Amino acid sequence: MTESVRRTGGEASPEQRLPEWDGDRTGTDAALDDLDGALLGVDPAELGDEDLIREMTSLHRTRLDTLRHATDSALANHLRRTAELETEYLARHPGREVDPSRLRGV
Repeated sequence: MTESVRRTGGEASPEQRLPEWDGDRTGTDAALDDLDGALLGVDPAELGDEDLIREMTSLHRTRLDTLRHATDSALANHLRRTAELETEYLARHPGREVDPSRLRGV
């Protein structure tokens, strides 16, 4: 929880209320399983590399708008999907190239 929420006793944000990420599943997956097979996105493991990048690009492009204007449930879904896709990307590219210009000076 952020300091401002703790200090003021205010309500936690949707991101703070999202359950801890637990590998491939979150604590809310049991509820999502009851959606009568409604898909909340293709399993990232089934996506080709190009499709995985396209999906991540789309989510990152809409991130600020979702954060500022979406409902709590839409934001929670956005966070869940982003975590799923990024986890899959990192699993596929554990030794990804790091741009030296993005490193902070020591």
